[in-house]
Amino acid sequence: MELKALIFDVDGTLAETEEVHRQAFNETFAARGIDWCWSKDDYRTLLRTTGGKERMAKHRENVGYGPTDSEIAELHKAKTKRYVEIIASGQVDLLPGVADLIDRAQAVGLRIAIATTTTRANVDALIAATFRRPPEAIFEVIAAGDEVARKKPAPDVYLLALKSLDLPPEACIAFEDSRAGLASAKAAGLRVVLTPSEYTRGDDFSAADWLIPDLSAAATKEIPELP
Repeated sequence: MELKALIFDVDGTLAETEEVHRQAFNETFAARGIDWCWSKDDYRTLLRTTGGKERMAKHRENVGYGPTDSEIAELHKAKTKRYVEIIASGQVDLLPGVADLIDRAQAVGLRIAIATTTTRANVDALIAATFRRPPEAIFEVIAAGDEVARKKPAPDVYLLALKSLDLPPEACIAFEDSRAGLASAKAAGLRVVLTPSEYTRGDDFSAADWLIPDLSAAATKEIPELP
């Protein structure tokens, strides 16, 4: 089937944002007097749990103490606010090849979408800070983690993106950086381009259709369907 759309994950795929998430979590914990401080190794392990609130609950389970579920929900709101502030300050750039691939895809009439576990506020902040354009000017569909019942590795967010595009999975290619994202996209029936990120390098991505270092033109030439 002819390729009609590209569907992108966000964190680790469009930009290396996980360190900003970790910083925002740790600053939020400190501001609220919570004795948690996640190292890079801690966060690498916690990233196996998708979703910020879920990640905090997992850490609470691991250490045996911490905020209640309702307090975690409030912490997550504060963390999101801090993340948006950091992103808006311009500290993060798009990963190599991302902007060029999207420009080339739009030039040949491909539709562009997002399917992410992160919240819509985080997506909007990153797009505004990196593309310098409104999200809707680039991405026809933005399916975010706060819009679905189950987060990655469940297929829900990709199924939502496909429904919004009104396209079958065979007409789309997904772009991911993690095992959870890969599993989510494959469960939705999509072919997947996997570009490992800082926190996922070395993981098993044998289920990916294409495994490439980045989205530069030199790397994506391995995928004949891409412009």
